[in-house]
Amino acid sequence: MIEFHSREFVEAMHNEQLRLHGGAAGLRDEDALESALGRPLNKHAYEAPDLYELAAAYLYKIVKNHPFIDGNKRTGFAAADLFLYFNGLSLEATNEDVILLITMVAAGEIDEDGAAAFFRDFTVKI
Repeated sequence: MIEFHSREFVEAMHNEQLRLHGGAAGLRDEDALESALGRPLNKHAYEAPDLYELAAAYLYKIVKNHPFIDGNKRTGFAAADLFLYFNGLSLEATNEDVILLITMVAAGEIDEDGAAAFFRDFTVKI
């Protein structure tokens, strides 16, 4: 069974990112957060995605929807990374590769499929 994130978990993860790295606290757009968290669930319900595509949906939608005042890129990546981990996969990318991925997603230079390809290339089963 696939383990998806609850809203409470993502908000706690976001708060931890702010505690560790700084930034303004708060939710900017509740609907944007609900949309971002619904994307992986909808993909799972109506398509046949693999875990990499579902992780990419978390990353892409949190980064692009910008639901929080600050820390969206960090939270989006943490959501994707922990989704993979909770589902038996470990991300083995360098910090530089991760920063490049997140920057490219935020700039619109890579789409959800590209992010999924990144996760396929840089994960191992645990």
